[in-house]
Amino acid sequence: MTLFEDRERAFEQMFTHDEEARFRALARRNRLLGQWAATQLGLKGQKADDYVGEIGRSLVARVVDNALVEKLRSDFEANGVDVSDEQIRQKMAELMAAAVAQLQSKPW
Repeated sequence: MTLFEDRERAFEQMFTHDEEARFRALARRNRLLGQWAATQLGLKGQKADDYVGEIGRSLVARVVDNALVEKLRSDFEANGVDVSDEQIRQKMAELMAAAVAQLQSKPW
């Protein structure tokens, strides 16, 4: 194998690793977001667990982020919780940072 092929393979492996890490972080962020939202909604016990699971299973893509914001806003409005789209997006960013930190300190 040539040096060029070695470097190409290394870059491919690095890209794969980075994408897997991003996916894990987004999945964890969604679970944390579900926990936060369940608390905001006053859900407890199995209802909270079910809600966290529903949000946590959401696909991890930018389009889905918009759908998550809409779902959470709708759920909040239906339950009389006053949280804006901007507050939801800010919480999503905070939880993404927390998820990345958790994964770096203790991978799944």
